[in-house]
Amino acid sequence: MIYSSEKLIKFGKNVAKYRKAKYLSQNALAEILNVSREHLAKVETAKRGISIELLFKLAEVLEIDEKQLFEF
Repeated sequence: MIYSSEKLIKFGKNVAKYRKAKYLSQNALAEILNVSREHLAKVETAKRGISIELLFKLAEVLEIDEKQLFEF
């Protein structure tokens, strides 16, 4: 079984992977999502979770299906 913190780490790495695949900086993606760069950085480093609303918006901006962020 994967513990929650391990899942958050893998989720964050997926966020960073898909962000980079779109050639977006943390600043650029944070601006599009209307969150701070610090907030996004904390999501990518598993120091913070995200709301379901932000999850849907993130997937839309990255042009991926939400479930792809959970493929560990």
